[in-house]
Amino acid sequence: MMKPKRETSKAIIRVLLVLFILLAFLQDTPVISSGLPSEGPKRSVSISSDYTIYEWWLLDWKNSDLVCQIYTESEAIPDYSQVLHYCGSAVQQRWIDTKPCVFQGGISSPQDCPGLYMHLVHTTPSKREVEVLLPSPEVWVSIAGCDKSPQKNHCSQVPYLRLQATEPLPNEQIIQIVGRINNASFTCPGAICDLPLSPTGMNGSLVEFWAESSYGDASPIFTAQVRVIPWGDFANPDGNPTDKPSYYVDVLSSQWLGEGVSTCSTIWQAFLPVDGPPAWLRTPALAEELESTREYFLLAGLLIKQGLVDASACSFGGLEANGAATPCGMDLARPYVQEWQNQFNAEIIRVANQTGVPAQMMKNIFSRESQFWPGIYDRVYEAGLGHLSEQGADTVLLWNPSFFSQFCPLILSEESCQRGFGNLDPDQQALLRGALVQQVNAQCPDCPTGIDLSQANFSISVFARSLLANCEQVGQIVYNSTGRQAGQVATYEDLWKFTLVNYHAGPGCLGNAMQRAIGNDQRLTWENVYPYLEEGCRTGFDYVQDIAAMPDADETGIGDLLSTAEPVPYLPTPTYPPTPWPTRTPTRIPATSTPGPSPTPQPSSTPPIYP
Repeated sequence: MMKPKRETSKAIIRVLLVLFILLAFLQDTPVISSGLPSEGPKRSVSISSDYTIYEWWLLDWKNSDLVCQIYTESEAIPDYSQVLHYCGSAVQQRWIDTKPCVFQGGISSPQDCPGLYMHLVHTTPSKREVEVLLPSPEVWVSIAGCDKSPQKNHCSQVPYLRLQATEPLPNEQIIQIVGRINNASFTCPGAICDLPLSPTGMNGSLVEFWAESSYGDASPIFTAQVRVIPWGDFANPDGNPTDKPSYYVDVLSSQWLGEGVSTCSTIWQAFLPVDGPPAWLRTPALAEELESTREYFLLAGLLIKQGLVDASACSFGGLEANGAATPCGMDLARPYVQEWQNQFNAEIIRVANQTGVPAQMMKNIFSRESQFWPGIYDRVYEAGLGHLSEQGADTVLLWNPSFFSQFCPLILSEESCQRGFGNLDPDQQALLRGALVQQVNAQCPDCPTGIDLSQANFSISVFARSLLANCEQVGQIVYNSTGRQAGQVATYEDLWKFTLVNYHAGPGCLGNAMQRAIGNDQRLTWENVYPYLEEGCRTGFDYVQDIAAMPDADETGIGDLLSTAEPVPYLPTPTYPPTPWPTRTPTRIPATSTPGPSPTPQPSSTPPIYP
C-alpha cells in the first residue's frame, strides 16, 4: 500500500534537514587526515633513436652452407655470447674451435679449411622509441629556528622541522607537502613546510612525508626519525632551575640537509648518545686536535731505509733485523715520525665531514693497520693507509653501490657496469678488486719519500667508503638476525665495534657470533657478542680493543694512542681473511658452507623472537 503524499513530503524534509546539518558541520571542521599519495601519471618521455641492425651469417668452410644467422647492433664481429644466444652451445663450440684458415700443410683453398667463418650480409638502418624516465620530486629535511653553536646540536628553544620540496621538471611546481608525525596528519601548501616540534622520548618520533606536484603525481614517501630532548634542569618542576632553556635535537633521514650527521647512524637508524659519542668516535673541528705523538718503530725504520733519516751513527744503521728501528734509530727519527703521522690529519677530517665516518676512528685504524705507511708490503697484499685488501675491495664494491657506479666505468665498459658488481663475471669482479687495491697503493719508487702523498690522501676517501660499505653489511646482518633495524637493537658505539669486526675478521665471524648470542637470549651488545667469536675470529676482539683505546686526554691529547717502547713486528697485523658470508646480490655468487642469515632485506615468515 502506498503512503500518503503528506507523509512522503515530511520524510523528504527530514532527510534534507539532516543533510543540511551534516554539510554545515563538515564545512566548519578542518580536514586533518590525508591518505597515501596516488600514483599519478608515469614520469617518462619517449625519444626516437637511430640504430643499425647488422645481419651476420655463420657459414661452413667446406660448402658455404648457412649454419646460423646472428643479429647485432654493432659492426664488430659477434662475440661468443651472441653466438650462443642465436646458434646454441654446439655451434658456439664449433666456432670457438675454428682456427684461422691458412693455406699451408695441404690446405690450398678455403674449402679445405675445417670449421666455420663469419660473414656480414646486410646492414639495416632502423629507429626505435626509447622510454626515458624523468626525475621525481624530492623533499629535504633540515632544522629551522635553532640558534645552535657550531659542532653542537643544542637549541635555546624548541625548533621547527623544515621540509623543502623540489620539482625537477620545468613548468611544473610543488602543490603541497603532506605527511604524518606521531600518526597525526599534516598538509602544507607550497614547497616549504615548517612543523613545530615538541620534546620526544629517547627513541624520537617518526615523521613520514611526501610532496605532490602539479604534474599530477607525488614524490616517494620519505621518513625521518626526530629526537628532541630537554637539556639541563630548566624543565625541573620541583626546583628553581638555573639553566637556560636548551634542547638537544637530532634527525635521522636519508633526506637530511643539515650538518653533523653520521652516515652510518642513518644507515642503522641509530641515534648518537645525547652527550656526544665517545672520544674514539669523534671528529674534531681542527686538524691540530687530531695530533698524535706515538712512537712507531716500523715507521721509523721505513724512514731510515728511505734515507729520510740518517741513523748511520747507530749500531746496525739504526735498524733491527725485522726492519723496525732500534731505540737509537727511534731517537734520531722521532721528530720525523711525529711529523709523518700527522701530515694526513687535515684530509682525514675533510673526508670525515664528507662521509660521516669518525675522524679519530679512522686515524686509530691507520695507526693499527699501516703505521701511516700507505704502500704495499712484501708479504701482505694490502695497500693504503687502511691496508685495503681484495676482500675489503669486494665489500666496498658490493655494498657501496654509489662508489661502484663511479669507479667501475674507469675499468670496465658502461654496459658491464650497469649489471652491478654482484652480477659481473668472476674475472670482471677480480679485475675490479685488483684495480681498486692498486688505486690506493701509494708506493712510488721515483718519489723522494718513496710514497706518493697525493695517492695516500686519495686512499683515505676510498677507505672511508669501505667503512660505509661495512656499515651497510652490518645493518643487513643485524636485520637478518633479528628482523629489526640495527639501531633498534644495538647502540651507536656497539654498532661501530661490530663494523670493525666485520672489516677485520669478516661478516661470517660477526654473523655467527650474533646468532649465538641471540640463541642464548642475550641482547646485541658488544660485551654479549664478542665471547661468541670463533677461534679463527678472536683477533677481531683485540682489533676492536686497540681501535677503541684512547688515553687520558689530560696526559697525551686526544689524538694519542697508548705507546710502547718495544719495537713492533716488521709487518703491521694483516686484516684477517673474512669468513665467507652470503653477499647482497646472490646471483652468480657460489654458495658457501658457512651458515648465515639470508641476504635478502626482508624478514622470513617466522622471524626470530628478539629478547
